Amino acid sequence: MSDKIENIKEKIESEIKNENIESESTNPPVGDKTALVTIIGRPSAGKSTFLNTATGEPVSIVSAMPQTTRNAIRGIVNTSLGQLVFIDTPGYHDSEKKMNLRMRNIVADQLKDSDLILYIIDTTRNCAEEERLIAELIESHQEKIVIALNKIDAPRPLREHARKFIKKHLPEVPENRIFEMSAKNDEGINEVLKALFDMAKVAPHLYGEEFYTDQEVDFRIAEVIREQAINRLDQEVPHAVYVQIADLEMRSPTKMWCRAFLCVEKDSQKGILIGKGAQMIKTIRIESIKALRKIFDYKIELDLQVKVDKNWRQRDVTLDKLLK
Repeated sequence: MSDKIENIKEKIESEIKNENIESESTNPPVGDKTALVTIIGRPSAGKSTFLNTATGEPVSIVSAMPQTTRNAIRGIVNTSLGQLVFIDTPGYHDSEKKMNLRMRNIVADQLKDSDLILYIIDTTRNCAEEERLIAELIESHQEKIVIALNKIDAPRPLREHARKFIKKHLPEVPENRIFEMSAKNDEGINEVLKALFDMAKVAPHLYGEEFYTDQEVDFRIAEVIREQAINRLDQEVPHAVYVQIADLEMRSPTKMWCRAFLCVEKDSQKGILIGKGAQMIKTIRIESIKALRKIFDYKIELDLQVKVDKNWRQRDVTLDKLLK
């Protein structure tokens, strides 16, 4: 974890402890606070980037391609103040395609059980129809919403446009729960986390302090491979890719063997993923292994292949396995 993240957490702890020092004798310790926080926003609003910055770990994959996140991904921030369990949800997208409808349902389901909601708005884009749909979805939860206006590092961020939208559609969210940040540049994260800790209630922690995510090993490996693939593909192909983990085997205390398949919908997409002289699939495999070494404390040997699973985005049985 970077020194910068540690400094952020120390600053939050110091500020909140100073604010509560007078009532320390009558109130339970601040460190007992816990909250389940659902992150919501449009595709490419910066939700996954925020989560990775807040946890200091590569919890959720990041790409310039909209709708990279397909599942509800948990990232955990532990400090002496307590525990925030963030749920990174798929970008809320206005589309009637079966897969998009499934991902919208994932978002709606997470809101039901969350203690708090972090609504991230992309200030490089106008607050149009998709933003209005999100506001409608969360308007009945305004008492537990924190809003982050993201990408303020852009040349001309639409700050005032976003604030007018909030005032019109979420008028019960006060100014002291609206923040400006750049998740990419790690600016304003401190203030957002502090606001969430302030609103969190005293409750038992959901995870041990050693956890920063609850993802299973096979899911993490699959997501890393998918990230390396989609960041090298153009147009529709990234959306047609999913990763199937066929076999996992610990061959020694320091070595795991994995056979995985990059699955696409068409033969033409298979050729693109393999590449000329198999160069594309080689690059994806090598870069995936490098990324996995930063996550796991054992080496992963990766057998990576490509196969066609025709029209998988239209089949419920496949979507049931992938979208949870």
